[in-house]
Amino acid sequence: MSRYDAIIIGAGHNGLTCAAYLAMNGLTVKVVERRKVVGGAAVTEEFHPGFRNSVAAYTVSLLNPQVIADLDLAGHGLRIVERRAQNFLPAPDGSYLLTGEDHTHQSLAKLSERDALEIDAFNAELEVIADVLRQFVLRAPPNVVEGVSLNTLRESFNALESGAILRRLSLEQQRLLLDLFTLSAGDMLDDRFESDLVKALFGFDAIVGHYASPYAAGSAYVMLHHAFGEVNGRKGRWGHAIGGMGAITQAMAASARSHGAEIETGAGVREILVENGRAIGVTLDNGETLHGRYIVSNVNPTLLYTRLVPQAALPAPFAKRIARYRNGSGTFRMNVALSVLPSFTALPGAGDHLTSGIILAPSLAYMERAYQDARQFGWSREPVVEMLIPSTLDDSLSPPGAHVASLFCQHVAPTLPEGKSWDDHREEVADLMIATVDRYAPGFAQSVIARQILSPLDLEREFGLIGGDIFHGKLTLNQLFSARPLLGHADYRGPLKGLYHCGAGAHPGGGVTGAPGYNAAQTVLRDHQRIFL
Repeated sequence: MSRYDAIIIGAGHNGLTCAAYLAMNGLTVKVVERRKVVGGAAVTEEFHPGFRNSVAAYTVSLLNPQVIADLDLAGHGLRIVERRAQNFLPAPDGSYLLTGEDHTHQSLAKLSERDALEIDAFNAELEVIADVLRQFVLRAPPNVVEGVSLNTLRESFNALESGAILRRLSLEQQRLLLDLFTLSAGDMLDDRFESDLVKALFGFDAIVGHYASPYAAGSAYVMLHHAFGEVNGRKGRWGHAIGGMGAITQAMAASARSHGAEIETGAGVREILVENGRAIGVTLDNGETLHGRYIVSNVNPTLLYTRLVPQAALPAPFAKRIARYRNGSGTFRMNVALSVLPSFTALPGAGDHLTSGIILAPSLAYMERAYQDARQFGWSREPVVEMLIPSTLDDSLSPPGAHVASLFCQHVAPTLPEGKSWDDHREEVADLMIATVDRYAPGFAQSVIARQILSPLDLEREFGLIGGDIFHGKLTLNQLFSARPLLGHADYRGPLKGLYHCGAGAHPGGGVTGAPGYNAAQTVLRDHQRIFL
């Protein structure tokens, strides 16, 4: 069969989510994926004999609970466990901050009595805002439309409903929401806390995957974006998928297939076929042509509109705007096989802290220097590193007694200055990342058996993450909510009839959420219903 109701480009988690919802509602669905495995950046692979890990995406929190339930991911084998501690931040002077239900206040009492009193109030304020914004996650934002039509009326009602949700906030909460959307995380945190480690705890969420200083305007929203999560019904928690992140996408693929969706790997798309202003199908790299009523893209908008859609088919103003769509995470990703667990100078030996997100960035000033370094030299001389050791929670990932660790490293320039290539500097920067961990946990470098390295260029080539951008586009005010990916196209519909967006370049943005896939599916289903009822 070469003719389908829907063809989905990319079998990442959002594409699989969209496919499952469309298939369970009776549409014939074909998913085509360039790589040999499903999952996009949420995959688990063996990178050294006996050692498996989540290759790119590496931790669970933002995966939407409705998506988990509707797709019956648990029934398809997914199991998520919570970290025994949430975050561990060691400092060079031997102090540390350890957070989590049984750890935060005991740890904070040694750092700052004021911050120990303040942190609960700050978390509560963020949670109130996050609770309201969670109501926007599984719905299309108000879309800007021209002229007067039924669509104009529909979007007017959407805007009214959105306004009604925001009006549930008190005036002071609305002020906080405005701050979170416009201020820098650094300025907000400097106003609230005195301990560098407490500021760094929240500041890391403002720069992770975001190539910017914690003092950049709008970075407070990136901090808030990471507060939406939950694990097994517990808000604000982070966890691990047993078997790695690939367990999520394998369960999604199984769900989609159980409803009749076809998924083909090793099937890259060469071009989207356009006829009379409508997307009608795709040509694969092998020359095969597939036709579909709805063409749904799970790839980065830059990739979609500069490489897959014929430029002559795009409205000129749209083509000009989308060419300026901003990408770039400043991310350098590593997986390492370890002979033994690391032991940190600040908190030696084993313990709950080794199950947490270990953040090596002891202050906002450290993060600021790392960003400025990357802009000037191409990478930070003292980089920001978050390390997770998932084998402390999941012994299926490594041989007995050995372990695997994920290193999510910031800041590096998405494109190196002076025409330099990441291919020539990958190993050098990897050595720096290992040495950075070794400064906090002496002996770590000696324990590394093998390593897998993904520079921004590697992330782009392997996973289609332009500039290594894990969010499929920067989370800046001009690329959020009704402006994601572009004002006038926040309703998951592209500028061509029959073309839709289901990836992280659509609202609500990046992270392993499933939300853009869900929302795009609802839009396609509404359009399908209008045609056939």
